[in-house]
Amino acid sequence: MTATDDDPAGPLDGLRVIDFSGMISGGYATMVLADFGADVVFAEHPDSHDPIRDWTPFENGTSLWWKSLGRNKRCVTLDLHTDEGRALALELVEDADAVVENFRAGTLERWDLGPETLRDANEELIVVRISGYGQTGPKATEPGFGTVAEAMSGFAHVNGFPDREPLLPPISLADMAAAQTAVQSLLMAVFERDVAGSGKGQVVDVSLLESLFRMFPGDVEKYDKQGAVSERIGNHHTNAAPRNVYETRDGYVALSASAQSIFENLAEIIDHPELVEDPRFEDNKSRVANADELDEYIAPWIAERSTERVLDELRAGDAVVAPIYDMSDVFEDEQYDARNDIVEVDDPEVGPIKTQNTLPKFSRTPGRVDHLGPEHGEHNHEVYVDELGLDEETVAKLRDDGVI
Repeated sequence: MTATDDDPAGPLDGLRVIDFSGMISGGYATMVLADFGADVVFAEHPDSHDPIRDWTPFENGTSLWWKSLGRNKRCVTLDLHTDEGRALALELVEDADAVVENFRAGTLERWDLGPETLRDANEELIVVRISGYGQTGPKATEPGFGTVAEAMSGFAHVNGFPDREPLLPPISLADMAAAQTAVQSLLMAVFERDVAGSGKGQVVDVSLLESLFRMFPGDVEKYDKQGAVSERIGNHHTNAAPRNVYETRDGYVALSASAQSIFENLAEIIDHPELVEDPRFEDNKSRVANADELDEYIAPWIAERSTERVLDELRAGDAVVAPIYDMSDVFEDEQYDARNDIVEVDDPEVGPIKTQNTLPKFSRTPGRVDHLGPEHGEHNHEVYVDELGLDEETVAKLRDDGVI
């Protein structure tokens, strides 16, 4: 259900963030901050908007992507290209803790709103810059969507099956990785400023490429010392076997049984206790080297049973096994329900609608979903008049001039 004023404040209550970003990396980062109580003021161009507002699916003419990523934020319109817009931006950051932006490197500088200018207005300001390649290097000014990061990080090369082409993820993986990096780095900078006591802001440089590249522990060391690169191995794992997706009589399950005791139980369950004594499968290292041969024993046993029966029998042996879900399964799952992972919000544009709850779960200062993505410029009066103190005549002129 929608949060109420009686709910406790989140752990970031009192943190003010001016959001000059858009799309997924910046949008998801500031959504997480807003979920936990930060006051996020999101600025969009008055004549256009965050491209996410154009992403399908739509309900009553409104993007459900935007409803998700824009939640808990306040939305204003502001043209940063103009002198008046630049002046307003500097007013907004005067009492802010942080700015988040994800323009191509050098864009804010061209608008005379680079970090030095922003921090002249507020020396305690933390400026988090998200870009495809980072703010430096020969590719810094090139366009850098998640696709190039997923390609150049090494992810696509290892994703998929060995007899097929490299595989891009069907989700915005690099953007989400960069968003999480941006959140943790912003909070580290706040800690350094306020708890360690420097009292000063700083610039944080986050790239999509490096955020995803960092998810390959051991691969750099492996190539440096051994000259070896990781390759596509489908649903197998380089350090765990058996581990795969198996087809049942009526669906699919994912199974991992690399721990020795679990594998021994599994061998008994599938009526092949002799596998434990087989040199090919006697320990996890041996099983990894012979994963395909091991699957020849497991796959037929699973294929002749229903998903429910497979789960019951394997779980009885303490195997790590789960059905392959789509969203309809998630909605019906008792674990998700018990954890309150999906909540319902009453939205003025789309009506009552379910959305993901906040994550992680705090015992004393939990996050909450106050509202979903607002309308374009919905909070202009609240921010420009009530907070910055502009009079109605000035606001009307700024609107007529296309500044807001």
